[in-house]
Order: sequence, then C-alpha cells, then structure tokens
Amino acid sequence: MTSSLPAQSVSETLAGKVSALTPQGIPSAVRARAEELLIDVVGLAVAVRRTDYMQALVDAVDSGGPCTAIGHAASFSAENAALVNGTAAHGEDFDDTFEGGPVHSSAVIVPAVLAACERFGRDGRAALTGIVAGIETLCRLSMVTPKAVHRSGFHPTGVLGAPAAALAVAATLGLNRQQTVDALGHAGSFASGIIEYLAEGASTKRIHPGWAAQAGLQAARIAARGVLGPRTVFEGIHGLFNGFARTAEGNYDVLTGDFGAHWHMSGITFKPYATGTMNQPYIDCALRLARKGFSAEDVKEVLCETAEGYVHRLWDPLPAKHRPPNAYIAKFSAPFNIAVAFVTGGAGLGAFTEETVRDERILGLASKVRYVVDPNNPYPKAYTGHVRMTLKDGRVIEERQPHIRGGAHEPLTRADIEAKFHGNCEYGGWSRERAQRFLDGVPRFFDGSLDLAPLRG
Repeated sequence: MTSSLPAQSVSETLAGKVSALTPQGIPSAVRARAEELLIDVVGLAVAVRRTDYMQALVDAVDSGGPCTAIGHAASFSAENAALVNGTAAHGEDFDDTFEGGPVHSSAVIVPAVLAACERFGRDGRAALTGIVAGIETLCRLSMVTPKAVHRSGFHPTGVLGAPAAALAVAATLGLNRQQTVDALGHAGSFASGIIEYLAEGASTKRIHPGWAAQAGLQAARIAARGVLGPRTVFEGIHGLFNGFARTAEGNYDVLTGDFGAHWHMSGITFKPYATGTMNQPYIDCALRLARKGFSAEDVKEVLCETAEGYVHRLWDPLPAKHRPPNAYIAKFSAPFNIAVAFVTGGAGLGAFTEETVRDERILGLASKVRYVVDPNNPYPKAYTGHVRMTLKDGRVIEERQPHIRGGAHEPLTRADIEAKFHGNCEYGGWSRERAQRFLDGVPRFFDGSLDLAPLRG
C-alpha cells in the first residue's frame, strides 16, 4: 500500500524550503511587498467594518480573547480574529490578486499570521517570515494546476488558502519540518470553498479567505502538538489536487523548485477597482470609452472578446448578468461592470450598491453587452479586456487593455497603495490622522514587538 509513495513528498520538500527562510534573508523588495499587502488588508478591513455582513459575522462568533479584529472594539480568540479579518479583507473583492491563479493571498495569510502573533506573543520578524512564506506559497500553489480548481467548481482562494495559511503560521511559530508537514496535511482536509455563490449573489465567497485563515491556524496548532498529517497531501491519489482539481498531475516544481530564490509574490496585483479580478481590464476600457464624448443612450450594442475561463463567472447566464439581483453579485457581472464604469465614471466602493443595481440607465447599457470567446486569450497568464461599442449613428469605437493595471505590467506605486488605504479608511469612518498614524508605523512594523491594539475600534 505504501510502496508507491515517494521517498520525499512535495510537502516535505516545501517545508524544507520554508524552514530556510529567515527575516534577515528576505530581500528588501519582498519585505516592501509584505508591507504593501499589510497596508491594503488593514484599509480594506476598516472600509467594511460597519457593513451589515461584517456586523453579522462579528455577532455570530464569540468575543473574548487576546486577538484583534481590525476596526472593531471587541477582542477575539485567534481563530475568530483570523476569520473576521480574512472576511473583511475580501468582503468587497477589492483585495490583491495573483494573475497566475487567480488567488487572493493577503486576505488569507495576513489575518492568520497576525492572529498567531497576538495569541503566541511573536514579534514583527516572525510576522514577516510567516507572511512572506504564506503569500509566496499561495501564489505558487495556484500555478500547480492552473484553472483546474475553478473549473471543477471550487474557489482557489478558499481551497489553496488553507494549506498556505497553515504553512504561514508554522513559519511564524517556528515549527519544525515534521510539524510543518503535518500542518499542511491537516489543512488539506480543512480546505473548502464552492463557487455556488454565483447563482444568486450569496455572501459566502466573502467568508472563504477568513475560513481558510482560521483553518490554517487550527491545522498548525494541532500539528504543533504532534498530531500526524498525510505527507502526500498535495500529490497523493486522495490528495488536495485530485480532490479539488480532479487531477494529481500538476507542476509541483513550480511550487518548490526555486522557492526562496525567485519571488512570485513580487508580481501580485493591487486592484484599482472594488470588483472581481477579471473585470478590472474591462473597466479600464469602459472608462476610456466614456471619455470619447458619447453617452450610454448613443450606444446600440456592445461586444467584448473574453477568455473561456471567464465565461462561467462573468458572463453566463447572460440575462442574469444583465440585471444582477444584488450589489454583491454585480461585482461578478462583466456587463454591469462595464456599464457602471461608463455611466458613473468609476468602479470604487460606491459603484456597487443596491441603488446602482436598480439604476435603469446603467441596466439599460448593461443589457446591450454581449461576448465572444477568444480562443487565443492568454488567461490565466494575463488578464485582458476588450470593449467594442457600436453607436446608433454607425460608428464603431473600441478599446483594449492588454493586462490588469496594478500588476506586474503596470504596478501601482507605494503612493497609489497608500492613497487607496486612505480612501478605504475614510469610507470606513477612520479619520485621516488615525490612518496616517498607522502608515507612519509600517516601516517599523516587522522590526520589533507587535501591538495591534491601535487597530481596534
């Protein structure tokens, strides 16, 4: 029964690579990226702290414990803090994304690591090691079987986030190689996240990163006590990828091969718009078209080239995408995103509301949007956008966006990320002074002891 098992499994190789990471060995550019991800997560959590779904989640879990839920006065257990913060960071789909996956890494990893640090008294150096280890792992896991997890009906962030969070917490707490392997093994069983939320705009997707964060935290804590986990959790016949991607045949070398030498997390995308990843380039096209001097009423029809991998998330069923039933599911409708950007001139937090999804001018334009699959689209290696508008006077005007802004090809600057942070904090009710105090401390965040109490309330 065990004769066909490898002498060294993928998880054992990965754990060995991660065990070699040290705070002082992390390149300055990678540390800067970790700081930027921290800034983004905190701002996003503040932005949504007063929303109905976050108030409901906070009320649903028990308070009391040593850990911080960003923007909330109460304290929580480590697992509940990870759940709340992870949900908040992803709640409006405004968090970072990785083009190779896609996965939302910081919404899983940062909450898990911060909770572990508060619970077990780890300092900023441990937090840096854990965040970098977890973020890099989640990016790499998403490239093992590209598109397959999504195509099988699962959310890659939820599924792959659990083992990445387990690894992050293991690195934060300084677990040994065997304990780290066990943590990964447990997290494979804890992983979850179906994409049926797309049917009617349920809020479950919002919770996936938080659930993955607390699952990874639990997996690491259990492993630290010596509970054995399956070492072939990734490549095994009953392993994570066979279960969620329908195949165990994957590129495992991309997960482990040059870990610690090449940093995929350097290419993470910071979203400029508060909506689904794949919509971002379409919004850029719509905004450029809106500046060309014609109105929504002048448009006869709209045709967009798209990737096959986008269809089941952004385009089908098309009648439902033309008139999304609520503000959340509108974030996963390409027709609505194009229309709301064109009509309102933006796609920030205020563009996706119960008022905009009932705005007949926006819906009228959205109803004119159709799509055609481009078989040569490079997704998931690149996220592209194309919008061609045919006007009633016969003119045809189109725009293309060859990549997602905020990513490797057109990155946001640190100033852009800080401006986004200030906007999110203002939206969530923090003063500019309070937000700036946090930003002023970020360059020292990973150097000494951690005190997250100023992030409460």
